[in-house]
Amino acid sequence: MPNNDTQGTHPHGVADLCGEGKRLYADALRLGRIARSEATSAPCLVEFALLHPDPDDANWLRPLPPTAALAQRLHPIEREIQERRHLAIELADSFEPFMAISAQSRPTTHAITVLEGISRINEAIELATAECQSEIITVQPGGGRSEHALTEALKLGQNVIDRGIVMRTLYQHTARHSQGTLAYAEQMTQGNVEIRTLEELIERLMIFDRTVAFIPARDDRRVALELRHPGLVEYLAKVFEQLWQRAVPLFKDAPYAPPTGGITGVQRSIAKLLIEGHVDEAIARRLGMNVRTCRAHIAKLAASLGSGSRAQLGFLIAQSGILDKDH
Repeated sequence: MPNNDTQGTHPHGVADLCGEGKRLYADALRLGRIARSEATSAPCLVEFALLHPDPDDANWLRPLPPTAALAQRLHPIEREIQERRHLAIELADSFEPFMAISAQSRPTTHAITVLEGISRINEAIELATAECQSEIITVQPGGGRSEHALTEALKLGQNVIDRGIVMRTLYQHTARHSQGTLAYAEQMTQGNVEIRTLEELIERLMIFDRTVAFIPARDDRRVALELRHPGLVEYLAKVFEQLWQRAVPLFKDAPYAPPTGGITGVQRSIAKLLIEGHVDEAIARRLGMNVRTCRAHIAKLAASLGSGSRAQLGFLIAQSGILDKDH
């Protein structure tokens, strides 16, 4: 649909006059009129009724006073504003009874919120940390963390310590071989922070004051779930407590049983997962180590049992009885 304000050779609105139109309109106001022939270079002035024929001489055009031009154009806008104000008042009146009911009822929160993107996930965690009053419990599966991740964790942890908040964290045993993680732990455990390790852990988990929890919703951890349902959060907290009771304090007892028959504790753990049918990548992820390290342990396990193939290795593990010692 064409716009009457953008007709002719000057496709613009009255609020955005062209340079020639501004110049001629200003001349007409100063002189009282301008020749019709001059206005041909700015037909918009006639189209917008800023110039109109001189009643005494058709060869001349007289300017519409700017106050009158402005009033003409403001009037429909003001009328529309007034109509919208009336509509806003009507809407407020219609929703007022429901607002009163809502104000008297218990406020609700979303039980499950999907957080997409690293930045949004981090923002939600930072907010939960800022609002936390007493306790943070976390599960951090995998091996040693990156220097950047540890630096950020140290900043967060120091803030938590300064506020007197208790924090407990579970790592996997493989984190014991990360110098960066150990240095981080030495600084953190000087406050209200305790760190333990387990051989296997569930996925990443963070719980604040047992009122809000965060878990990953995708393997790449770029989508997370923010959980506020009391039942869900309490269930996850109980899972954490069970893991915590089985875990070993980071700077105390050895995480694995001593070697038996040349086979170490971690190799028995790998053997158990091999028997269950897990591939190398899955075993490495479960035990918090990289795939290369996992395959090195598998090779040592195969050599200890005299296996010449992967299929034979599974059979020899089952026949050797090494898993009977892992109870």
